[in-house]
Amino acid sequence: MRRPLIDLRFFEAGLFLSRGLLALWVLAIGLLSTSQAQHNWPQFLGPEGNAYAQSTKLPVTIGEENIFWQTAIHGKGWSSPVIWNNDLWMTTATPDGHKLSVICVDKPSGKIVLDKLLFEVEKPSEIHDFNSYASPTPVLEDGKAWISFGSYGTACLAGRSGEVLWQRRDLPCEHFRGPGSSPILFENLLILHMDGFDFQYVVALDKETGQTVWKVDRQVEYGSENGDFKKAFCTPTIIQVNGQPQLISPTSKASLALDPRTGKELWRIRFKEFSATVRPVYGNGLVFINTGFGKAALHAVDPTGTGDVTETHVRWSAAKGIPSKPTHVLVDDLLFMVHDGGAATCFEATTGKQLWQERLGGNYTATPLYADGKLWFFSQEGKIKVLKASREFEELGESQLGDGFMASPAVSDDLMYLRSRTNLYQVGRKPSAN
Repeated sequence: MRRPLIDLRFFEAGLFLSRGLLALWVLAIGLLSTSQAQHNWPQFLGPEGNAYAQSTKLPVTIGEENIFWQTAIHGKGWSSPVIWNNDLWMTTATPDGHKLSVICVDKPSGKIVLDKLLFEVEKPSEIHDFNSYASPTPVLEDGKAWISFGSYGTACLAGRSGEVLWQRRDLPCEHFRGPGSSPILFENLLILHMDGFDFQYVVALDKETGQTVWKVDRQVEYGSENGDFKKAFCTPTIIQVNGQPQLISPTSKASLALDPRTGKELWRIRFKEFSATVRPVYGNGLVFINTGFGKAALHAVDPTGTGDVTETHVRWSAAKGIPSKPTHVLVDDLLFMVHDGGAATCFEATTGKQLWQERLGGNYTATPLYADGKLWFFSQEGKIKVLKASREFEELGESQLGDGFMASPAVSDDLMYLRSRTNLYQVGRKPSAN
């Protein structure tokens, strides 16, 4: 019997349909990925820890017409807002540090849905007036929030219910000037910096149980027995180098790269400054590391070395106009920053060439926000400046809002969430604006 002939037209039509469905599936996955990245802001400085927002609809000027809701936040806390789906989290504390609380806000309405006293501290250490007892930013994953107040306590909460799944209050560290490092997640680990007056170490906890997986003491020559010179406030960053993860972990007098799965040291650089605060930034094959408080320096480091790479892998350094607290923002080959005293600077990232430096006015702690070719700067006095992210200085807008910003902003679904000293704002472009 003869085999029936296949009509190639049907075959081609089916192939075309399959390719079309495949293309639609790929597009849908891409849109889902983009949407999720824009929807959630799960850690300090956003999804990638680099202060990037994907939105193209954020307002250049902010006034009453841009404020969709405003919610008063009690106490004193400089932790930045973080977001997962419709839950927005932050911490706060009584100014004296005796009561440490976590707050969850319903993102669409601004209503506080959880206000939980998490830890009570009988004898909190004194801190600098500039800091708060609730400065570390929470970190989120679906259905869970990890909250840290440094050595005063770390806990994992089951979402809005506020149920404490586990807590640790046995991680010693005399913060002295107050806690500042935010926790981060990597695979099954919650990683914390403890760089205090007395103890200096990195610890990785099992994120589901809170049990210690590894702990590594800092092996750093501080050059002094004065604990003030041993402190740091940095949030670490995970980068990928030749397919391998590195935990970039700045401390006082040095910055270390560790294997985040084990804590094993991979490389380090040394420097003379202490009390480092700025989160490391990675791009163009370089890690940008800020060295500390006061006369801070900036080092661009090639992370492919091993051991002490101070003399071999620092590609360029700068010491003029380098901030002590706000983190830098890397956009392609341009590195933007704002000094605590208000001078904004743009460097060519691969060469270290300074392209411009201009005064914005005011004082700054919050990290600038990048979106859609623009940079937003938020001052301690409540001034908001918007600049074009370019090789030439260009101011696009200026606004005034609230009583000043110590926390860095968050973005979700084309809306900004700005925490001032006393309020949380939902801010967006008014519907009639282009």
